[in-house]
Amino acid sequence: MESGSSDLTTMVAGLGCADIVDAMGRLHQHRAHIVGMTSPTPGRVLFGPAATITFLPYRDDFTEAAALGFAGWFYRAVGPDPRGLVLVLSSGGYPEVSHGGGTKLSRVDNHALAGVLADGRLRDFNELAGYRFATWCRGEATRWGGDTVLPCAANLPVEVGGVTVAPGDFVFADRSGAVVIPAPSVRDVLAEARRVQADDQRFLAEIRTEDPAALARGGHQSEQR
Repeated sequence: MESGSSDLTTMVAGLGCADIVDAMGRLHQHRAHIVGMTSPTPGRVLFGPAATITFLPYRDDFTEAAALGFAGWFYRAVGPDPRGLVLVLSSGGYPEVSHGGGTKLSRVDNHALAGVLADGRLRDFNELAGYRFATWCRGEATRWGGDTVLPCAANLPVEVGGVTVAPGDFVFADRSGAVVIPAPSVRDVLAEARRVQADDQRFLAEIRTEDPAALARGGHQSEQR
């Protein structure tokens, strides 16, 4: 994880995806939320800066990309200091196809990455659940997908679920979804997410003491999310 960001784990502790999505909406104007993700360990929260691998539809004349293989693109993406990174895999237009499995992704565990966010399916959920990292993807696959998509670039901006993920962006995912935070504003966004939580607690207190009759007549009420 980036130098000087050791406090980010503390800042994000206890936050949920919805809190951060609301905070992003207050501070940024672009779409940042990703839905429809699943995990072999849905109780694990994923958080860290992104390292990206671009997948494209398979072509038999892309010999240089194919020769490098997943391993080569993985090491190009994560660089010399992989600890704490989130490996982000684009779909290549085929989100229902396997983009990897327990064997290839054992490298994520070996090098202590925070986890994987894949805009495609992954194989071997039982194996992935046994690793220390968090995995979020489009679902489990059974068939190898290397004849349908192939990795072809590392650390370029990619699209995941309608959201741009740039290398270094911070990725957060839990059972409700994922959100992508630009690195320069990550602390501001997390601090705003705390304020979102505080606002929710205030709304809860207001709801407990609200006057149903007055509200039914059209009385003023704060907007709750």
